[in-house]
Amino acid sequence: MLSRIGVRTLWMSLVLTTAILAGAGEASAVPSYARQTGLPCSSCHTTIPELTPFGRIFKLNGYTMNSLSQISEKGGGSKAGLNLNSFLPLSAFFQISNTLEQKPQPGTQNGNFEFPQAASLFLAGAFSQHVGGFVQVTYDGQSDHFSWDNTDVRYANTAKIGGTSFVYGLTFNNNPGVEDLWNSTPAWGFPWVVTDVAPSPAAATIVDGTLAQDVAGVGAYTMLDNHLYVDFTAYRSEHLGGSQPNPGVDPTGAPFSFNIRGLAPYWRVAWQQTKGNNYFMVGTYGMHVASTPGAVTGLKDFYTDVAADVQYERVLPSLHNDIITVHSTYIHENSDLNATAAALEDPLVHHNLQTFKVDGIYHFGNKYAATIGGFNTWGTTDPLLYTAASVTGSANGSPKTDGYIANFSYWPVQNLELSLQYTGYLHFNGAQNNYDGAGRNANGNNSLYMSVWIVF
Repeated sequence: MLSRIGVRTLWMSLVLTTAILAGAGEASAVPSYARQTGLPCSSCHTTIPELTPFGRIFKLNGYTMNSLSQISEKGGGSKAGLNLNSFLPLSAFFQISNTLEQKPQPGTQNGNFEFPQAASLFLAGAFSQHVGGFVQVTYDGQSDHFSWDNTDVRYANTAKIGGTSFVYGLTFNNNPGVEDLWNSTPAWGFPWVVTDVAPSPAAATIVDGTLAQDVAGVGAYTMLDNHLYVDFTAYRSEHLGGSQPNPGVDPTGAPFSFNIRGLAPYWRVAWQQTKGNNYFMVGTYGMHVASTPGAVTGLKDFYTDVAADVQYERVLPSLHNDIITVHSTYIHENSDLNATAAALEDPLVHHNLQTFKVDGIYHFGNKYAATIGGFNTWGTTDPLLYTAASVTGSANGSPKTDGYIANFSYWPVQNLELSLQYTGYLHFNGAQNNYDGAGRNANGNNSLYMSVWIVF
């Protein structure tokens, strides 16, 4: 139960959110993709960043579908052609949030209002006839600086061989899975909005965002007959703020946790099918990484992630074309931590870590959405790898964390989102009660998170 102070803070937070909602005016501008295509945001998105079938096609084709006037010149022979948008495809994003935890973290206040939590600039759209991208630079309110965020730059084209038509392309990106078309994989999966105040679990698989913005990759992909999708991308470490060539540590001498040795391959295979009002996708993805933590030579840690995912959508014509969407993924990671075990003098070298996620969304047109999701991470118990520490640690060395997330989102206009989200934990870092060895229970990290997104 929330304390009396917590209830009062919750009430103040709800009043604040209501005031923000009431003062939100009509927005006349939409992001650069909408400007480029001349279509509303709802053509590509249901719950942002969840994609519609048209949104998946737009991304597959390199973000290049265009209704704008072009600056162009025909090429041929030794003459280079030109296809250039008549405007620079820029957009911006601003996020305001407030987080209330069930139990304050020791020595800190509760009810943390962030203005802003984050702000982003996007260069997003067609760069030429067959090249487009999504380039994001984000300001983080806690670190008080801008940094490079998710980036996916593509070349895309189409061809036909015999009776088979296909889209093919190249992708340059900095987050394994960010190029994906579906919202069942971690890079674009639920929850769509997250607090940066409440504690995060100690363990996550490599493919579940661990390497996001810390790598650079180049890959190739194809979609055959709008059914079979195949993607293969190879990554190297690209540490933001680090020296080049990579010495394995940052300029202060602090070790980078992951320094990829050789190439780290990421693969993705998916099959999609539409029948009547139903859409279904089933797929697999994974990654193999050899890494030397804090160095570029010596003993290596090896990680192999293999995952499966599904996505189902159903349109309900009898209910004004409301949509039900379900996403789910399961990730299994095997690791041999030779370097880490040697540094910790840990006899336990082989580990496994598993994650299961599922969420279901009911879209009331494109104005409201209600989502409920569950998550579970579990794996090898190792007190030397998962150590005890107040709030963030594990007293018993187990990575087990499970719980649920409930979200309600409202769009008074398509580029303004108001979201209320509750996260509840059944276990956190290995236990329900006193999980950190300092008296904190898993449900102490339960949080109510309120956010406002403005995209323009």
